[in-house]
Amino acid sequence: MTPLERALHARIRADGPITLDAYMAACNAYYYATRDPLGATGDFTTAPEISQMFGELVGAALADCWKRAGEPDDAIYVELGPGRGTLAADALRVLQHSGFAGDVHLIETSPILRDAQREIVGDVAWHETINALPPTPALIVANEFLDALPIRQHVGGTERRVGIVGGHLAFDRDGEIVETSPARDEAVEALAAHVIGHGGAALLIDYGHATSAPGDTLQAMREHRHAPVLESPGEQDLTAHVDFQAVARAAEDAGASVTELTSQGRWLRALGIEARAGALSQANPKRAEDVDAALHRLTAADEMGDLFKVIAIHSPAWPWPMGFA
Repeated sequence: MTPLERALHARIRADGPITLDAYMAACNAYYYATRDPLGATGDFTTAPEISQMFGELVGAALADCWKRAGEPDDAIYVELGPGRGTLAADALRVLQHSGFAGDVHLIETSPILRDAQREIVGDVAWHETINALPPTPALIVANEFLDALPIRQHVGGTERRVGIVGGHLAFDRDGEIVETSPARDEAVEALAAHVIGHGGAALLIDYGHATSAPGDTLQAMREHRHAPVLESPGEQDLTAHVDFQAVARAAEDAGASVTELTSQGRWLRALGIEARAGALSQANPKRAEDVDAALHRLTAADEMGDLFKVIAIHSPAWPWPMGFA
């Protein structure tokens, strides 16, 4: 039994079954505070760790948006859930080459990941919440951030909870599941409030579905394999598919402008990833096979290309980032 599992058992015995969002919040808070989960020795790999091309094109999209907004010199770079800082480093290299010289602000609670970010990105300011950002225009990116925010599940209109059955954690009901995520809605609303109030744009990149629909999408990843979601709490990554229709609705209801939703593969191709891959291969022919493999993984329909999607929210006074129709 994991340390967190013992704590959850004690909590449930004292107070009764807990909601799924409470379970997920406890698990992921413990998980991210106690390890670096990325890479071959971790539990999963994100797009920035696959190739520098991903972060470079994020940086290009944000740089273009910043320039068309008039190059405000008080704009900052913001990333939510920045992992080791790989995406930030690659994006900032392109942004700074374009003349951007703004400060870097990262939304990160894990002390272990903050240490890694300090090594890779350098001088940054950390915050625990979006609302703590300074009141200034922001170029924002959230890659695989929304999927880790807690969800709630309902069966037949009754909220699904986690209890104890036969000494083990178990759900208290099964059936057709409807998922919601108040935490995700709140995060999107906070981003919308920031860009509306101070200017800016946010790229939201994650795996999920285009329209709201019933279904159980909660999953656990451990050592790059799926695992039972109630097994070894705090020792594996818990995520759920992002409902992008709900994301767009939350942003629009808050008053932000929202782009169309597009697939990651289509978005990266629109930004010129194939040309960038060709340039990298030409510059270093010995890496050409690795570059081609990364290009396929990031853009192919049977890899990340269709499952992962991209949407942008922005101030009505700002242009939308490129890559969208």
